[in-house]
Amino acid sequence: MKQPKVVVVGSVNLDLAASVARLPAPGETLTDAVLGRFPGGKGANQALAAKRLGADVSLVACVGDDAYAEEALALLKEGDVNLSRCKVSPTAATGVALICVAPDGENQIVVAPGANRELTPADVSLPAADALIGQLEVPVDALTTAADAFDGLFCVNLAPAADVPDRLIARADYIVVNETEAAFYGDVLTSGSATVVTTLGARGAMAHRQGEEIARAAAPIVDAIDATGAGDTFTAALTVAVVRDMALED
Repeated sequence: MKQPKVVVVGSVNLDLAASVARLPAPGETLTDAVLGRFPGGKGANQALAAKRLGADVSLVACVGDDAYAEEALALLKEGDVNLSRCKVSPTAATGVALICVAPDGENQIVVAPGANRELTPADVSLPAADALIGQLEVPVDALTTAADAFDGLFCVNLAPAADVPDRLIARADYIVVNETEAAFYGDVLTSGSATVVTTLGARGAMAHRQGEEIARAAAPIVDAIDATGAGDTFTAALTVAVVRDMALED
């Protein structure tokens, strides 16, 4: 089986995750949480997942010149993801995600992007690759520049939901959204020729092309621990599988 070459343009964060008995209501303070610190960010998650699935992976990203960067990049370095195109900002802090996680795996997330917002079109230097993965935790102009310059498979995870230029949608070969994001974008997702894959949580995922369902998959039955990064892992797995010429149903 061929080793896919994948480049990811995306975010790197340090996740500060508090495990709580239940998610707080608006304005409510909860105590007795257990705090964990984990490397994260949608770009980093996608890059590490693709690498663990056997791809040769490069990450184009931006971190701060601070101690958080070392923590945020630790798993990527251990996993041998190519970080030679990871920019260090001298002025902005490394991105941080504040996460509450309930016992059933549901979560609430607030992200302070920091250095992720410093990634510019001028920073986007792409190596030769079979596939490009992107998401919206970095400036859309940097991602659009990457998509315009890349001539291989382009998979974009349109998350978090935000307004994007029409040409980004038109350029995409695969678009990954969850149900909330699919509702935000509406019919614009069917305006191009991309295969649109919608993740449905415990109900699995389905794929559409120009509004017609072409594949559906059930989710495996698991004991949910933490849903953080699940969509990122799915996006990476989908991309690697497509490069390996697997059938979409598989």
